[in-house]
Amino acid sequence: MATPADCLKHEESTDKFMCALDANQYGVEFLSFKIRDVESKQTIFEVAKDANAPTPEYPPDFDYDLLRTISYQFPSNFLKAKTVGTTLKFKVGSQPLKNFRMIERHYFEKKLVKSYDFNFVFCMPDSTNEWEAIYEMPELDASTTQRMLSSTEGTKSDSFYFVDGQLIMHNKASYTYYEEDESKI
Repeated sequence: MATPADCLKHEESTDKFMCALDANQYGVEFLSFKIRDVESKQTIFEVAKDANAPTPEYPPDFDYDLLRTISYQFPSNFLKAKTVGTTLKFKVGSQPLKNFRMIERHYFEKKLVKSYDFNFVFCMPDSTNEWEAIYEMPELDASTTQRMLSSTEGTKSDSFYFVDGQLIMHNKASYTYYEEDESKI
């Protein structure tokens, strides 16, 4: 199984998931997620699980890896943000989480663009927690920004989640950007 050191070596997006979907033996369940521009306080993205929604039923041939893959579409102004904040609300199962660590790596054109490493030291069993992370965004030159805006593949990321050094979750994302009327912002 992949270690934090292994994940920190990736210079481009992984072509497969580094752990099985059932590696999450701690019952970590994401409940909501929000991304905001810290300076303008503008919410860029927000999603929450409907607590009253029935448990989904999937067909026998369903690709469960789709459950850990997300495609974002952000306004082009996101690429100009200097600092981004994320808030993740999550639930923990019956075991305590010690050293819950997230390593997030972002890639564009098969090159590492940015890397983040956060640690939530301890979560009590059967608890609901909020984790806020602040990301200093890398400065992008005009050429890279323009290529990101026009790319159909977009930027990709891998998010690796560890408990005491053991990989329990791996999620993937892709990001594309759309031009927004700046006079409305």
